[in-house]
Amino acid sequence: MRTRANQPIPLQAIVAVTNDLTTDQRVDRTCKTLQQHSYSVLLVGRRRTKSLTLAPRSYQTHRMQLLFEKGPLFYAEFNLRLFFFLIFRSHHLLVSNDLDTLPATYFAHLVSRMIFFFSFSRDRGAPLHLHDCHEYFRGVPELVGRKFAPMMWKALEDMIFPHLKRVIAVNTSIARIYSEEYGVPVTAVRNLPFRKPLTPANMKKALQIGENRKVIYYQGAVNVDRGLEEAVCALQYLKTDAVLVIVGTGDIFHELQSLIVREKRENQVILTGPVPFEKLHEYTQMADVGLSIEKDIGINYHYALPNKIMDYIQANVPLLVSPFPEMKTIVEGYRIGACIAGHDPESLAGSIDAMLGNPLQLEQYKENLKLAAEELCWENEQHKLSELLNLESV
Repeated sequence: MRTRANQPIPLQAIVAVTNDLTTDQRVDRTCKTLQQHSYSVLLVGRRRTKSLTLAPRSYQTHRMQLLFEKGPLFYAEFNLRLFFFLIFRSHHLLVSNDLDTLPATYFAHLVSRMIFFFSFSRDRGAPLHLHDCHEYFRGVPELVGRKFAPMMWKALEDMIFPHLKRVIAVNTSIARIYSEEYGVPVTAVRNLPFRKPLTPANMKKALQIGENRKVIYYQGAVNVDRGLEEAVCALQYLKTDAVLVIVGTGDIFHELQSLIVREKRENQVILTGPVPFEKLHEYTQMADVGLSIEKDIGINYHYALPNKIMDYIQANVPLLVSPFPEMKTIVEGYRIGACIAGHDPESLAGSIDAMLGNPLQLEQYKENLKLAAEELCWENEQHKLSELLNLESV
């Protein structure tokens, strides 16, 4: 789009998310795709007490310091602060990530549209709003079994969702569920990483892991029902000389530390804490098998396609996953790993031993992973986002 002087008008995009930005690869990819289409991007999140320093980005970032860090007061404060932050900043596009940023961005979008329609200057076109519902928010484990919180989130979703014009979700299953529930089109834009080259793995040495020891690896949120407690307990039954490396942090991090001590597995488990996503690929490449063994405790996990699976693929790491539809389709379709039989620690140990004890099969998985990595990358997926926003014509 151009001015009367035939010069491009700079388009402003503001992307909002409730996390502290350090480990969120999905919003980073969204921001970079918007930049490719002439948007000046501002990514807004929050700063927590123990947040890491952000590495330099190619776009602007802003982290709000809040009084509350969790619970209803956090979400209320975040959305109120975000709403006023947005309405006082010029923008052409607002992007909400997950239901917990939708109220502020949607109502700020309504304000910006009112201003536009009463404005005498309309060179840039009407402001747009994109909602990335990502997962099925009301099905996250933290809300399963609770009454009041899911009711409040559903009331907000019921009020706003039917009016949304541009919506994306992390996979076809979640997109279908939302589309059927609210009667609006939802586009599946998978959580795929940029294509990454393989580099010499030096992280085993950095973490003081013996060169001949196998690495069982998990990266992501250290939260409830991710199968991490069972993975720790499975080590007592494991026949392979291996270490379990868990990269990330979350709600059960300290409980997991206590479990490791009780199980006397301090020499078999390494907890790294949070790692910025820019450095994550270096960690992932040291793995011999990558875990994504969530439990079937709700609709969100059942239809999950975690981004760690795609990171494992880019790092040429064979996968051991829960037999859920989206994960199973990828793993069995490309023949790049196996599904667990159950979460019982002894059974889980058997599944891990079966993979690590079969070097020929592991080599075949790694060969198949090369094709999967070529196809399952953001370079092949980002056109869906561009087409949805009609960015090619900007």
